[in-house]
Amino acid sequence: MSIIKLHDKYFKTYISEKKITEAIEQLVKQVYEDCKDENPLFIGILNGSFMFVADFVRKYTGNCEVSFVKLSSYEGTNSTGNIKELVGLNENLEGRTVVILEDIIDTGNTLQEIYKIFRNKKVKQLKIATLFFKPDVFKKDLPVDYIGISIPNKFIVGYGLDYNGIGRNLSDIYQLTANPKLKNIVLFGPPGVGKGTQAKLLKEKYNLVHISTGDVFRHHIKNKTKLGKLAQWYMDKGNLVPDEVTIKMLKAEVEKNIGSNGFIFDGFPRTELQARALDKFLAEKGEIVNGMVALEVPENILVERLLERGKTSGRPDDQDEAKIRNRFNEYSTKTEILKDYYQAQNKYFGINGVGTIHEITLRLSKIIDNL
Repeated sequence: MSIIKLHDKYFKTYISEKKITEAIEQLVKQVYEDCKDENPLFIGILNGSFMFVADFVRKYTGNCEVSFVKLSSYEGTNSTGNIKELVGLNENLEGRTVVILEDIIDTGNTLQEIYKIFRNKKVKQLKIATLFFKPDVFKKDLPVDYIGISIPNKFIVGYGLDYNGIGRNLSDIYQLTANPKLKNIVLFGPPGVGKGTQAKLLKEKYNLVHISTGDVFRHHIKNKTKLGKLAQWYMDKGNLVPDEVTIKMLKAEVEKNIGSNGFIFDGFPRTELQARALDKFLAEKGEIVNGMVALEVPENILVERLLERGKTSGRPDDQDEAKIRNRFNEYSTKTEILKDYYQAQNKYFGINGVGTIHEITLRLSKIIDNL
């Protein structure tokens, strides 16, 4: 499950591409059984039905013809009930079997208009096939011959259906959902960038829960929890702790603080698999990652900073330049993957991490305030 934002509204995954394909295949079988001895004319209702019609016709094995008409009856998320215009119906329909391919039928206003149009066309037979059908609001005394998937009366987008012009290109169907209430930030940055300092300041400023992967690991290992023991077992063998263990630890932290204003995720996610798992977990709770904010500082400045820190920190990995640069290489590799992942959602924000602590906090705040 995932949640996306289109214009000012949020939508959650509802029907997968796989289920849509299965529904279309079933519709094709039914229509073919009734029309295999005919040369039916399939008519798609634009704009929403273009994807449905294309996939339907590709799967139809018999002879057929295809045409499109334009009907307009939607504004925003509510059907206006007013058909504005009909264009594109140029074929001679006399004696033909016509199958209207609708993307969705709800109130039936569009369907009623179609019946009016075809009333005097002298067609042999007129059939209606719809991919999605809302029985709760369909009040017309009109036949719907083939139904793919019956759904409740909630607004949907994707697979040709739009919300004020966008969303048609989504391969899955998304359903309108409530706006997320929490502010969830992924704070990212290379070693020595001051991420921990900024996380503490942002935590206080926005009243968020700071979840540091390092702190969580240390807590579980120190307290010898089930997950801590499992993580220690992998570490003792010199292996990386699997994503599923890390994810379970982070989920537990979120669950403990579910009544908060939101979270700052520090050091997590580190892989695309972790990022997808976080999105799915938050979506199940009606929430999203609002943005990934990355502190960007030139590597040479950070190397000098860490070497200086190593003089007093006692950390061996802060005292060897080769080890430090290896850490940066590992970070860069992971960052690029996550950067692409969040940029695809318009959720990646790179911040200049050079300056005083106060200056950097102001830059971060400017981004977070607008998420």
